[in-house]
Amino acid sequence: MTRRQFLEGVAALGVASTALGQEARKPNIIWIMADDLGVYDVGYLGQKHIQTPNIDRIAAEGMQFTQAYAGSTVCAPARSTLMTGLHTGHTTVRGNFSAIGKGRVPLAAEDVTVAEVLKQAGYATGIVGKWGLGEPDTPGIPNRQGFDFWFGFLNQKRAHSYYPDYLWRNETQVPLNPDKSRKDYAHDLMTEEALGFVKRCGRKPFFLYLAYTIPHAKYEVPSLEPYADKDWSDKEKTYAAMITRMDRDIGRLMALLKQQGVDDDTLVFFCSDNGAAERWKRFESCGPLRGRKRDMYEGGIRVPMAARWPGKVKAGSKSDTVWAFWDFLPTAAEVAGAPPPKNIDGISILPSLLGQEQKARHEFLYWEFHEGGYKQAVRRGKWKAVRNTPGKPLEIYDLEADPGEAKDVANAQPDVVAKIEAYLETARTVSEHWPGRAAKPRKK
Repeated sequence: MTRRQFLEGVAALGVASTALGQEARKPNIIWIMADDLGVYDVGYLGQKHIQTPNIDRIAAEGMQFTQAYAGSTVCAPARSTLMTGLHTGHTTVRGNFSAIGKGRVPLAAEDVTVAEVLKQAGYATGIVGKWGLGEPDTPGIPNRQGFDFWFGFLNQKRAHSYYPDYLWRNETQVPLNPDKSRKDYAHDLMTEEALGFVKRCGRKPFFLYLAYTIPHAKYEVPSLEPYADKDWSDKEKTYAAMITRMDRDIGRLMALLKQQGVDDDTLVFFCSDNGAAERWKRFESCGPLRGRKRDMYEGGIRVPMAARWPGKVKAGSKSDTVWAFWDFLPTAAEVAGAPPPKNIDGISILPSLLGQEQKARHEFLYWEFHEGGYKQAVRRGKWKAVRNTPGKPLEIYDLEADPGEAKDVANAQPDVVAKIEAYLETARTVSEHWPGRAAKPRKK
């Protein structure tokens, strides 16, 4: 089935459903994602120094997922898995840059994104923040991948500055900060654009992908409040102030939903795109987890994840369902009453959200990473496998007994090693830009 055939099929299904009188108002879906926020940088998971009351409220009024994973340990591939429902062994963008030196790689014209699925199901679709999946005039830009509205940074390198000389609105550059005035703080502009999108949608169902760049370095913020008087380093004050500023604006978005009368009709997710970039000693951003951003250990790929949907998701609940970014597309599709593309890696976790039995579960979760060599990781049940160098033995960790991945038990678990090694033979497809290790044909 081609991309066009799939999208035409979704549209036809929507028309048929309407004709049968089965079309009810679809719930809004918002995916809020911080950038390089550590698992333990939020209050509801034990952060003692950085104030995040609005994020904490999302968790308190909804569900905390205790074993949720990013799609990758860095920016672009994590976002690619989120958009396509395919893990990094199959998705088009598997790294921030091509592993063979050909620069950034965009999503392909034939890729089907969650935005396209929801747009065909009748949603207004908007993205605000950092994209990272397509340069200008490529098929990967948001407006060519299902988004009606787009505002922000196209690539991750430019997103390092919070005072850029321009941002994109759809396919037009918006000039900012003339003469380096440092008046236009990118995060604040993104918040206003996100609020504007929600206001314009009114009662029409919408999907908002709010991909904030906070707290990615470089660390810049207009005000150090409420931490200006703390006996901390300037870097620590800035990092904390950035996160609290983001939290403030998430609160503004949540308040707008109530003002618009759509709060009860909106499913909101909050997460980070990967693990913390730094193991902040004061903030203990990674907690007891090993590693950080760019590592295949839990500190690099485990993320905070909370979801709120009044009347549907039980307030104050927790779920130990093991899932990853590539599960968002089929979950959103089921929420919208639309079929997901065939042969994706994701499964819908809507049953877990609703407190029901999660019958469909992953036997394996898979990651690969190509910066500084070829690395792989697998999660199977309580077992975590890591291979940091091709040809080297797998490291095996029991995450129930050893969440910090301190003790490699591979020698004591030959059956686990054999099972995961067999899976790795078919875990990926060959990629022009990320060759990795040859793999057997993928099973259909």
